[in-house]
Amino acid sequence: MNVHHLELFYYVAKYEGITAAVRKMPYGIQQPAVSGQLLQLEKYLGVKLFNRRPFSLTTAGDELYDHVYPFFSRLGDVEERLKGEESRHLRIAASASVLRHHLPELLADLRDQIPGLRLTLRDAEASDIHDILVRQQSDLAVGVIHSRLGDGLKSVQLMRLPLALLLPAQHKAEKLEDLLEQDTGELRASIPLVGLPANEEAMQLFQKGVDACGLTWPVAVEVDSLDGVKQFVRCGFGAGITVRIPGTELPKEFKAIDLDDFPALEIGIVYQGKLKPVAKLFMDAAKARAKRLVSGAAASKGA
Repeated sequence: MNVHHLELFYYVAKYEGITAAVRKMPYGIQQPAVSGQLLQLEKYLGVKLFNRRPFSLTTAGDELYDHVYPFFSRLGDVEERLKGEESRHLRIAASASVLRHHLPELLADLRDQIPGLRLTLRDAEASDIHDILVRQQSDLAVGVIHSRLGDGLKSVQLMRLPLALLLPAQHKAEKLEDLLEQDTGELRASIPLVGLPANEEAMQLFQKGVDACGLTWPVAVEVDSLDGVKQFVRCGFGAGITVRIPGTELPKEFKAIDLDDFPALEIGIVYQGKLKPVAKLFMDAAKARAKRLVSGAAASKGA
């Protein structure tokens, strides 16, 4: 049976007539359309369900109404309950570093604004964010904004993270030029490079900067995370690619050479469609926090 036909029959039986049902149904539909679809239902079942004038259910109509009433009569309550729960449920995808260092404090503030806030936090690599959002497994993602999003994805920039080179604290280099040398007329690095996979946004931005300098600097050690870069730099494998993150300090065993002339990594919120209110509140709070972090970092650098 057509479920929509059953719904129309429920309202007609409940309000005892097609005219009354059309006036009181929660969505607009014309009386002739209701009459026509109920005739189709009766034809399909091969029985008459109700008398039109005066209105009365037949025996078959009584039996059908008893069957559909428990379902349709409770839809409003179920809808209200589900909408209420969903309005307090926020699903976020982000890297482990973001989840660990930046979200707890931010979400604690949001929890104070939304009693009963429910959170689903998903550790996701940058390469997985696209599929997670397209499949609607998260409401939004916090991470690197790629130049091409696709599939209706939208983004809001939170901050730009400058690239930097990570070195052991005792290394003599103070600027990029200190790590370069001429080799048969070609500009080369005097130290091996610890980098990320070529498809990572930070690596692509670094390569653009290198190309602009006319520099040849192939990756000698490729790792899959910035934490991995730190580990290999610590063990003396070379200079590592990293990013300057506001509000965090390098361990004393490292030093960083800022690459101010290189393209910066854009960090932001990526989402699809229209954000529900709880996600919009999170976005506003994230923007405010990012602004504070950037302002604090700028003040510290100036000092």
